[in-house]
Amino acid sequence: MRKAGTLGEDMAVDFLISRGFTILDRNFHTRFGEIDIIALKENILHFVEVKYSKKYEAIYKIDAAKLRKIIKSADIYMSKKGLNMDYQFDAVITGSEIEFLENITF
Repeated sequence: MRKAGTLGEDMAVDFLISRGFTILDRNFHTRFGEIDIIALKENILHFVEVKYSKKYEAIYKIDAAKLRKIIKSADIYMSKKGLNMDYQFDAVITGSEIEFLENITF
């Protein structure tokens, strides 16, 4: 399972780079959880959750509890790095195709 997740994250990184993102960090761990990818584009920090599956609608695995963990982890990242800038939460769904979902908290 972890191997498939790593493959999905690698696909997501390549996808984001091809669209002008700069990858700042991967697999940022906190006591609340992990942020898969942290990227920068046009002075906006993007905290990206990656879901990989060829069998089901992976977006449904990102529920309210998961979002709360991502948001808490992002707050820690911003504090630890001393950042004060605009940011948003996105998702990349990988599998047979790649789908980019921006601003998943709205």
